[in-house]
Amino acid sequence: MSTLYLVATPIGNLKDFSERAVEVLKSASYIACEDTRTSEVLLDKWGIATPTFAFHQHNEYQKVDHLMNILNAHQDVALISDAGMPGISDPGFLAVRATHQAGHTVSVIPGPDAATTALVASGLPCDKYVFEGFLPQKKGRQKRLKQLVEEERSVILYESPYRLQKLLSELREYAGDQRMVAVCRELTKKFEEIVRGRLKTVLDTFELRDKIKGEIVVIMAPKSYSE
Repeated sequence: MSTLYLVATPIGNLKDFSERAVEVLKSASYIACEDTRTSEVLLDKWGIATPTFAFHQHNEYQKVDHLMNILNAHQDVALISDAGMPGISDPGFLAVRATHQAGHTVSVIPGPDAATTALVASGLPCDKYVFEGFLPQKKGRQKRLKQLVEEERSVILYESPYRLQKLLSELREYAGDQRMVAVCRELTKKFEEIVRGRLKTVLDTFELRDKIKGEIVVIMAPKSYSE
């Protein structure tokens, strides 16, 4: 029986990497990477020379068979994403399902996670929350937004910096000016920023900027929350 390791990687600061994660990546037969070029920076920093292969959303269905062949040959595989926990808005679900179905072992090496890091940093309710990830860009987007603004749990959204203003405008349209939100940008990195306040104020803040950079997590407060 072989093991598929799901290894969380830093969401920004490369020092946020556990000793156990390094040991697992060094001992595995192969590392499946969302982007081998991105992962190379992390692997080089920690002296990890394990062979890698690409495993991303565009080839996930094709690569599952390859991954299973390795496990069936009694070799362990570690799966990593570009940042954070593989399987959360990243490839991984299909590989984990297939590994379970084949009777192999699945082991998670926990670590940084942008969703919960942003939630805790937001100062908005953390006791109950819903993780939405990236909203659909076209079909079903408006319907989902209308549902989310009715939530009585904090809502966690991922967004591209190029589409942040659009998302905030849509949330304002459906939730109103006064709903509390927090935009968490570049978490754990040098230019980490949390812009927190009412939707109108936060939207105005970002509309004044010529360019927005970095990874973005948006936290929207529950409908009945006030402060």
